[in-house]
Amino acid sequence: QVQLVESGGGLVQPGGSLRLSCAASGSIFSVDGMRWYRQAPGKQRELVAAISGGSTIYADSVKGRFTISGDHAKRTVSLQMNSLKPEDTAVYYCHMYALASARQYWGQGTQVTVSS
Repeated sequence: QVQLVESGGGLVQPGGSLRLSCAASGSIFSVDGMRWYRQAPGKQRELVAAISGGSTIYADSVKGRFTISGDHAKRTVSLQMNSLKPEDTAVYYCHMYALASARQYWGQGTQVTVSS
């Protein structure tokens, strides 16, 4: 089965940077879109950034600080996070979907903690 493996999370000081990466393995499928979500304690999961084709979107809270990039053929997606703030602290989840097969996949989540 398809598995999404995430890496790059950790503890960083405010103003620091982290780069999250996600790669899919397993059955071959066509990826139509890739996304990063996050969920902070006591809050709902929110979309952080998404890439589909040549288009990208970002949550207002991360615009100008985060950059999503990906390779649909290689089924990899990354999230470069700069100027991190304590409010960015959350579990970050990688997500990929394939429209043709109506399938979607989630990573297990990686913890990002921004604290001094």
